[in-house]
Amino acid sequence: MMKIEAVIQPSRFESVRDALREAGIQGMTVIEVRGHGRQKGHTEVYRGREYTVDLLPKVMVEIVLRDAQVPVAVEAILKAAQTGKIGDGKIFLTQVEDAIRIRNEERGENAL
Repeated sequence: MMKIEAVIQPSRFESVRDALREAGIQGMTVIEVRGHGRQKGHTEVYRGREYTVDLLPKVMVEIVLRDAQVPVAVEAILKAAQTGKIGDGKIFLTQVEDAIRIRNEERGENAL
């Protein structure tokens, strides 16, 4: 099993969600986060004063999948989230040792 964590632009979330649904991926956790990488933020003016916004709003999508589903999910995220501009985000893949469904204590891939 593999955990996919995709940090994307908020404006691309609906496209990513729809692309994952079309790829047959159903369950996901979505978290509104703030951060920056190479994008480094930007400056804004409010009431005549300039200030730096260095933590930008992003959306993190977390999904745990069977190994066979991972390439399809990654490709769906890439195609839906990519604009070609700095700040498109990142995808992290992590090996998952076990999963347990709380309701009936199923384990492993059966818990997904």
